[in-house]
Amino acid sequence: MRVFDDLCPAPPHWDLPWARIRDAFGWVRDMAGVPQDAVYHGEGDVEVHTRMACEALASLPQWRARPRAERVRLFAAVLMHDIAKPHCTSVDDDGRITARGHSRRGDLMARRILWELGAPVAWREHVAALIRHHQVPFWALERPDLQQIAFRVSLLARNDDLVLLASADILGRVCPDTAELLDNVALYGEYCDEQRCLDGARAFPSDHARFWFFRKPGRDADYAAYDDTRLTATVLSGLPGAGKDHWIAAHRPDRPVVSLDRLRAEMGVSPAGDQRAVAAAAYELARGHLRAGRSFVWNATNVSRAQRELCTGLVARYRGRVEIVALEAPPPVLRDRNRRRESPVPDAVVDRLVRRWETPDPTEAHRVDWLTGG
Repeated sequence: MRVFDDLCPAPPHWDLPWARIRDAFGWVRDMAGVPQDAVYHGEGDVEVHTRMACEALASLPQWRARPRAERVRLFAAVLMHDIAKPHCTSVDDDGRITARGHSRRGDLMARRILWELGAPVAWREHVAALIRHHQVPFWALERPDLQQIAFRVSLLARNDDLVLLASADILGRVCPDTAELLDNVALYGEYCDEQRCLDGARAFPSDHARFWFFRKPGRDADYAAYDDTRLTATVLSGLPGAGKDHWIAAHRPDRPVVSLDRLRAEMGVSPAGDQRAVAAAAYELARGHLRAGRSFVWNATNVSRAQRELCTGLVARYRGRVEIVALEAPPPVLRDRNRRRESPVPDAVVDRLVRRWETPDPTEAHRVDWLTGG
């Protein structure tokens, strides 16, 4: 990513050009004046903390030793790790300042911003995954789902990157618990090393074993699950105008399709209207294919993980193999295609979908393909 490459600290001095960073990004300027809990952030507002965290990252020998491309990617993650705090910060009745949900919302915001900047999908999702999980190493040993989280991070990003991000986050603040938090981060790194997922993706015996590991808590990650699938459901995911119909015509022309657009047209439901009847009709059609053991395509936007789980969970219950095809296009291409559709989706609906957009990942299906067109 050129814009981050130009601003990333570099040898020999490793200086952080903060004035240029502020000029480049409105979301950095939005951090100014946003308060934080004085116990964990005695350094001041969110902008001050973000600058200090970036400076801390630039001082770490482990970061300096990385190849330049990896340094730039990690720098982007640290710069954006608290991007959602201006939108999540509140003061409760006791005067305590909190920013609940800022990690998850930061994931969503970073994805939208990096998509608009033209970042490659894998690069973008690496950064977004680090942002979403950046607080995990602080309290990792208290989490019952730690193994699943560590494995998910390894499949989308790298846990040694997460360790460096968390370390920079801690070092970039004034906090009495700094030493304890750094110890926790180090323990998280040791845990990931023991679990064989520190600097690369956790290996599974098969895609079927990986699929069911993330669906059944407590499952042994090394268990070679017997593949008893009876059919394949191809679940599409993509914003309006991403090219889903075109992909089906080119790659699955002979498969039956459960199409929410088609159902909306048949039922006379607007894309901006109540979608419950359309969804119910789609699930009934899907159940018919599943009961018959017939492979099919599920064509819908499916931009959120929760939406996709309604599809993939149903397929899994019928012993189906799940493949997700995630389609996307640059923003101008996407909006132009949408405007040229016979029934364009209103811009307000597209904007709402973009704000909820979670790119599918390998924990959700037997296979996930990320495809960019346009």
